[in-house]
This record gives sequence, structure tokens and C-alpha cells, in this order.
Amino acid sequence: MLNSRRGSCRPLGSTVIEDGVNFAVYAPEAKTVFLCLFDASGHSEIARINMYLHEGGIWSVYVSPLKAGALYGFRADGEYHPQKGKLFNVNKLLLDPYAKDLQGEFTWSERHFCHMPVGKLSHSDNAIDMPKSKVVTIEKYQGQRPNIPWSRTVIYECHVKGATARHPEVLSALRGKFTALCEPAFICHLKFLGVTTLELLPVHAFVSEQFLTTKGLTNYWGYNTLSFFIPHKAYLCNADIREFQAMVSSLHQAGIEVILDVVYNHTAEAGVDGPTLSLKGLSNQGYYRSVAGQPDVYINDTGCGNTLNIDDPYALGLVLDSLRYWVEVMGVDGFRFDLATILARNSDGFNRYHAFLQAVIQDPILQQVKLIAEPWDIGPGGYQLGAFPAPWREWNDKYRDTVRRFWRGDHSVLPELAKRIHGSHDLFEHNLRGPLSSINFITSHDGFTLADWVSYEHKHNEANGEQNLDGHGANHSMNCGKEGFSTDPKVTSLRLKMQKNALLTLFLSKGVPMIPSGSEFGHSQGGNNNAYCQDNRSNWLAWKSSQFNHSLTFFIKELINLRKQFDAFTHPFYIHTDDSRFSVHWLNEHGEPMQPQQWHEANRQWLLYMLVDKQQQKALLIMFNAGKDPLDMMFPAPPFSDQWQLALTSCKSADIIEHSISISPQSSWVFTSVNEGITHG
Repeated sequence: MLNSRRGSCRPLGSTVIEDGVNFAVYAPEAKTVFLCLFDASGHSEIARINMYLHEGGIWSVYVSPLKAGALYGFRADGEYHPQKGKLFNVNKLLLDPYAKDLQGEFTWSERHFCHMPVGKLSHSDNAIDMPKSKVVTIEKYQGQRPNIPWSRTVIYECHVKGATARHPEVLSALRGKFTALCEPAFICHLKFLGVTTLELLPVHAFVSEQFLTTKGLTNYWGYNTLSFFIPHKAYLCNADIREFQAMVSSLHQAGIEVILDVVYNHTAEAGVDGPTLSLKGLSNQGYYRSVAGQPDVYINDTGCGNTLNIDDPYALGLVLDSLRYWVEVMGVDGFRFDLATILARNSDGFNRYHAFLQAVIQDPILQQVKLIAEPWDIGPGGYQLGAFPAPWREWNDKYRDTVRRFWRGDHSVLPELAKRIHGSHDLFEHNLRGPLSSINFITSHDGFTLADWVSYEHKHNEANGEQNLDGHGANHSMNCGKEGFSTDPKVTSLRLKMQKNALLTLFLSKGVPMIPSGSEFGHSQGGNNNAYCQDNRSNWLAWKSSQFNHSLTFFIKELINLRKQFDAFTHPFYIHTDDSRFSVHWLNEHGEPMQPQQWHEANRQWLLYMLVDKQQQKALLIMFNAGKDPLDMMFPAPPFSDQWQLALTSCKSADIIEHSISISPQSSWVFTSVNEGITHG
């Protein structure tokens, strides 16, 4: 026999207390809210209990005897009037927004839709097609965190499944799971490369959109969140959410941080004509933005049907509570926010003083973790690169596009190239931020892979079922002589060299470097630059018994090691003139300072720059030649040694004379000058 009584309105969600469970949910305009309990299979509703209303619109009930493992959901009754934005429907079982675990699979069904005319599908009960919220107790994370400073951070962007689905040194039962990411073979690979931080594509529980499932596709990337607290169940081996904690702990023990790509800008409930799964059935007008005066029209700044209304205090609280949970309980070290502009947008546009940004900065938990913004969305004024306040970092697509254009051979790129490799001061310095505010990347999960960037001039997204109309059209890419796969040695050699050129530029630029997994061994998606729905070998990395023998693997390892040796890349401020320690020198092919008019010569496709560290008595000389002709370059006088020493190059050889070098076309070179009498840290 179950007993129920008025419970506590805090915390929201389900909380085990003594021999029972307290349930609390926010539904301010509901007339009645029911707690529905299910049997162990999740198929049969065994109890429907009235909840008690508190001031402020929170409902609660305490049920005993009840313990962890109990399955439940909510039903909210009230006004059902879609034109008014009111979608209460007691026939729809709702997932607890604060659920920490769930059981069962989500199945697409017409029963999820409540916008249908009353008397038809709006009266259909969807419980059979819904996963059930699950009461769980889990202790806070106790592991030691690496606490890697931004100045030493190297990010490896990674999809949980794709990273290990084909890894031969991982047990087949573990492949594609959280547990596989802490297998010795995978950790050893990360350590060999020298990356410090694993950035995981979305791991919050998500579902595939119906338009994909009808085509036999899935939302592989995971940008369609169902729950902000629950690890995606398909990534668990034994349906135990503690597996995520264990993964984080193992990576931390290896000195590797874990950052999550999080989607708080929209949910899987889509537009008004989408399914009612959770928030929509509890407080539709509070949790989602709608057009002023038209509550039945969602604002769609995400392109996914709905936009979370972070101006609402309970929507804001949901996001903040979720972030704290993943830090305190699951142990993660930071977040990359998808379409982050939305999280700082009021009704009148982007606001760098938005309550969300202020709350994160002052929060004693969140202020200690890494925060990365994708600083754009498709809404009005959505492009806000450089507008976020410290301590936020931002994905820098201007860096990506400029470096791509330079190495593709575009003209008139030099002035912007210099800004980007020097940390993009034009974007960040105006609001007292430094070069480490820029997350530099050439490729990411979204777009061409590094190998495809040099293999395709056009996107080839036919497999997505959208007539190749999806994905970006402007990729600043090249095919090096042939579109797609090639065995021609001239083509494959040039493609390898161009990838090395891009990587060398990336790791020897000021800012925080990021590479997507697979870059280190030439992973290709066959020219698909929007492979979000391809849960197959297009996205699953093609591991061999060991990737350490791939030339790009070694090249990245050497670049990271070289970067670590020069503190100029860790300096938190911009260097515009010689200071007491660092200086940067932009040089022409004669080894002399660049003249103003030379910066604007349209056909100048080469650049030299020198970074000098007076304290370490070290200097780097970096030479780029993106042109298709050889170029003779003069060395400047080495500041700390008798001659420059070759450190790395994207080529195999060159004619080096005492004071000059003949650089081959489309190549990059790095030289060092080091006072060997100085002890270097």
C-alpha cells in the first residue's frame, strides 16, 4: 500500500528521502498534476497520484514506501488551446525535466502529438511510446581533476560512438560506448598525440527526428535533446549512468579533461506541431519563446522548431541546475555551448550582460570550469563572434575560413591571416580579452573533415536524402587535382602536404587549438559536409591495429611538442610591440620587416613571421608559401644562435644555403633559434 502526502517543492525532480521519494515539478498554469507510477517493466501504470500545488506554480508529493529504481512520469491537466499556446493534456505522459535516469525506448507515434483536433489523437495516451523517468541516487564525483589551464589546452573533438565503433583494440561489447573512451588503447592514443582535453559531441539523452527515422536515418550527432540530465542510454553498456562517471574518472587519472558539447538552445519537442514529451506539456509558454502576440507561433532561432526561453527564471534555472549536475555529480570539466548566442538573447536581441552569462560567471561551481561558446545562430543579430565576456572562449570561424582560403591559394588574404594567427586581437581585445579567448580550428564535426577539405571542391551529401541541398556551400576547399578518392601519387602527395600546412598553421597560431578526431589519420566522410544523420562508416573512424604509424599522427605529435616548448603561445595578452619578454616580427621574403604596401599586394601568397622570447632566449621562424611557384626566402639574423635550425616542414626537403632557402610551392617551414647555454623549462 502506497501512502502519499504533501511533499517539498525543492529540489525539483525526484529525491529519495528515508523510506520514500519526494517528487516536485514546475507547471504554473496546470489545474491538476498527476504523478504516475509504473511497474518494473515500465509497461503498466500502477498508480496515478494527485500532486499538491505550492506557491509559484510548483507541484509536489511525497510517496512511501518507495525507493530508487521506481519508474514514473507526470501528467498535467488544464486548458488545452494551441492558439493560446496552452497545451495541457492529461493523456500525454511527460518525462520529468529533472529526471536523472530513464528506462525504455522512445518510439515515434501519432499519440505524442497534442495539436490535433480535440476528439482525435489529442485523446490518445502516449505512455506506451514514452520512456519512463527513473528514481536514482548517485553520489557526487570524487575524482581528482586535471585542471589544465587554457594556456596548455589542446582540444580533441570526438563523437562517443564514432571514436571507437571500429577500434580493433577495444572489446566489441564496449565499442561505441562511454566505457570504450577510457580503454587503454584509446587513452594511449590521446596521450601519444599530446591532446589534453576531450570534447564530446552531445551526450545528453536525445532522440532522432521523425523525418529522419522515416528515411531510415538517425540523428547521429545528437543535437536533439530529450533530457538535460541523463547520459544518452545507447552509450551505456549496462544501462548504468555511473558508467559515465567511471569514464570521466579514468580519463582524469590519465590527465585528460572532459568537455561536453551541450544543446540548451532547443529540445526534441520541435514546433507547436511537434510532439509533447516534457516541457511543452508543463509550461509551454514559459519554457519556449513565441512571437509577441502569437503564442501559437514559436520563435525558431535554432532552425529546429523551438527555442528555449532562457529569460524565464525556471528555464534559466533548469539550464543552470543541469550544468552544475554535470560538473558536481558527473565530474566534467567544462562545456561547449551549441548556438550559444541564443542563451544570451533577450526579446530585443543579444545581450552580453544577459542573466545567463552573469549567473554562470558568479556561480561558485560553474565559474571554475571551461566555457566555450559557438557564437552564432540563425536568429536576428545571431553572429556574435567576439561579443561574449571573459572568461568565455569562442569558436573562431573567421580563423577557420581565413586559413583555408590562404592555403587554397586565394589572393588578398595576408592582412587577415596575420590577425588570425596572432590570436584575432580585432575580435577579442576590445573587451579586455586575450588570444586564448579564440578556439582555433580548421575543421570540426560540422563540415568537411581535414582529408575531405583537400579532396573535394563541392559537397556530396546525397546520402542525407535532401538532394544535396543541405550543408554549407562555401567550404573554401580544394580537391588537389581530382574530385574525391584518388590513387594518383601527385594528388595524394599534395593532399597530405596541404593537410600538414593547415595543421602547422593551427598549432603555431596564438589561441587554443582544436582538432576533430580522425584528423590524425586522414578520416574521410566521402565529401559529406553535413554527416549529422550518418550512423555508419562515414562517421566511424577506420582504426588500424595502431595509428601511430600514420604520418599525420606523428606530425601532430611533433607540432604539439614544439608548441609546448614556446611560452609565447601561452602568453595571455596580445603583443603589438616589443615588450619586456615577447615580440613578434612580420617579415617579407628578404627577411626584412613587411612594408605597408606589401600587405596589400593581391598576389602575395607567402608570409614569414618570427616569435621571440627574450627570457627563454628562444625564437621561432615560420615560413608559409601558398603559391604554386617556388620561392627564395632570406633568413633574418637568428637572435640566439649562429644559425636557424629546421624543426618541422610539410615537405621532404629543400635547398638551404647559409642565409637563404628555396621553398617549394604550397609548403610550410618552421625553424628555431635557441641559446643552448640557457636551461629551458
